[in-house]
Formats: sequence, C-alpha cells, structure tokens
Amino acid sequence: MRYWLIKSEPDVFSIDHLKKAKREPWSGVRNYQARNYMRDDMKPGDLALFYHSSTNPPGVAGIAKVAGEPYPDPTQFDPKSEYHDPKSTKENPRWMLVDFDFVAKFEAEIPLQTLKEDPSLEGMVVLQKGTRLSITPVEAAHFKRVCKLVGWKP
Repeated sequence: MRYWLIKSEPDVFSIDHLKKAKREPWSGVRNYQARNYMRDDMKPGDLALFYHSSTNPPGVAGIAKVAGEPYPDPTQFDPKSEYHDPKSTKENPRWMLVDFDFVAKFEAEIPLQTLKEDPSLEGMVVLQKGTRLSITPVEAAHFKRVCKLVGWKP
C-alpha cells in the first residue's frame, strides 16, 4: 500500500463533499506529474490525506481511499467543461483520474503550520518550498504521524 496527499480547495470540493458523495472521481487534474501518479502509481486501497488548500489556514482535513483503477477523465472531452482539452481524444486521452472513497473526517483539521513545526514530518513533500502539486506521495511514517496527531488509527 502507498500513501498520498490530495489537495482541493474546500469551497470547490471539501472533505464534507466527499463524505456526502461517498465516492468521487478526482477530475480536472491538469498537471502531468500529478496525472502520472494517478495513472501509474495509485492502486485501489491506497490511502490519501485529504488536504484543504487555498483557505486560511490550509491543512489536512481527513482521509480518502483510492477506489479503483485509473481511467480517462471525461472532463477533457467536454467542450463546456473548464477542464476541456481540445488536443485530447478518446482514442488517445491525455488526462487520467482515479475515484476516491470517503474514509474519515478529522474532528479538527491539522493546520499546515502544525505540520511544518513537527520535526518527524521533515521531508514531507507538501512542506517543501515551491511544491504546488495537487497530488503528492507521502511516506508511510509521515502518514502515520499525521494520523497520530489527530488520534485516527489507520
């Protein structure tokens, strides 16, 4: 099993949205590295820290689980979608996604500042300067530490 961090702006799609939906396709990712993580590395059952970004304060709000194999993101084919990609075809799709299942919402979000101040999280990708990817890998020790900070047992 691998671990991930997935970012979303809470006013666009939050942990509460995922909790209500139970399962959601992680659509609209338009970064090749993030796409490659979903396409090549994520496997059903992998767990992800659900991170609220572009909010004050940003932080980890809960846990999601990869629910299936990757498949083409349908928004790339929809001319009405903000994520439409006219260079992508159904025969040669450019953008892939995976579905995520809701696992848990933390009683309180773990703010980014708290993560930065924890020496055992040193090296966590989301804490590195300039990291803006919406999907990043998380080491098992870092995942377990974040869960411990909120008292959630994987």
